[in-house]
Amino acid sequence: MKILFEEANKNGISLSENQLEKFKIYMDFLIEYNSHTNLTAIKNPEDIMIKHFFDSIIIDKFLNIEKNNKIIDIGTGAGFPGVPIKILKENIDLTLLDSLNKRIVFLDKLSEKIGVEYSTIHGRAEEFGQKNDYRENFDLAVSRAVAPLNILCEYTLPFVKVGGYFAALKGPDFEKELSNSKNAIEILGGKLEKCENFELPYDKGSRNIIIIKKIKHTPKKYPRTSLQISKSSL
Repeated sequence: MKILFEEANKNGISLSENQLEKFKIYMDFLIEYNSHTNLTAIKNPEDIMIKHFFDSIIIDKFLNIEKNNKIIDIGTGAGFPGVPIKILKENIDLTLLDSLNKRIVFLDKLSEKIGVEYSTIHGRAEEFGQKNDYRENFDLAVSRAVAPLNILCEYTLPFVKVGGYFAALKGPDFEKELSNSKNAIEILGGKLEKCENFELPYDKGSRNIIIIKKIKHTPKKYPRTSLQISKSSL
């Protein structure tokens, strides 16, 4: 965990021995579980520390996540970026949503392994984004999902309360996606706050965090069904 500790420290993020131990258990369990259930293509310990853990917690450098914030991770996969953020900021209220049950099973077992509590939802964002218990109920939505940004905004912004934020983690080629998303962001009640670029350590690649502020309520018709979204994206 030395790599994670040093790189986090360089960016003003302090990790305790207890937190580093949780990350170690997380990594070992992910590697073991991934040997029989495909959760991630990233299997090398160094890559897991940098491309999964560091890439997740760096969000706090740009957003300054506050105590008791309600956060939802849309399309969380094996828990990224939500679970590393929860390890870093133990007082947040975290919900993880994913459409594949095998990932939810892993995340529930992981919670027991690392002693970190969070809620999990097996379901689709376009369905839960219409439910009163979840709609416009979160201070922050995060996602590393691979969907284009305009589609990702329709899946995520309905969860965010007015005054809250959506943070999308993207690779180096984000500018065209962002340009194609201006209409979607406006329709869904958002406003581009800022884009932050950073380089992953050890030449692991360039990353961008697109931060969108929710400035007005999302019209009730959104999110639409996945079929409607795929047929006619915003």
